[in-house]
Amino acid sequence: MARLAQVTSSRNREVVAGFDNYADAERAVDSLSDKGFPVEHTTISGVGLRLVEDVLGRLTYPKAAGLGALNGLWIGLLFGVFLALFTTNAVAWFAVILWALLWGAVVGAVAALIWHALSGGRRDFLSASQLIADRYEVLVDPAHAERARELLQTSQS
Repeated sequence: MARLAQVTSSRNREVVAGFDNYADAERAVDSLSDKGFPVEHTTISGVGLRLVEDVLGRLTYPKAAGLGALNGLWIGLLFGVFLALFTTNAVAWFAVILWALLWGAVVGAVAALIWHALSGGRRDFLSASQLIADRYEVLVDPAHAERARELLQTSQS
């Protein structure tokens, strides 16, 4: 409940600066922090948010199986190392890890093939998504806003 109150209170904050990119907004808050400003009263807010999804390529059954096998390898490695902790010699240690890697790849590939088949062709492509803001604003509680403006003004001079 306290987190909800904290999030809703940020709507009452005043804009003290605006920037075209996140790095500049971050530098402004860092500058405030370096000057002893109570940054816990500060928010960096992205304005004009949009989701951009870059299509990387077509997702075929072989590609789905390959990606599933790679994911399965990681899970197999995790299980293999855990199970290998209970072995008594180096040969058994390597054997357990290799066996787990093999089964992880097989299970990962089969699961990915099933998942791809169940999609029914609705999403036959790979993509990467990112959330992008048109600009970033530094907002501060009204009680501290004027001081933040002064400190930011002196750091720009």
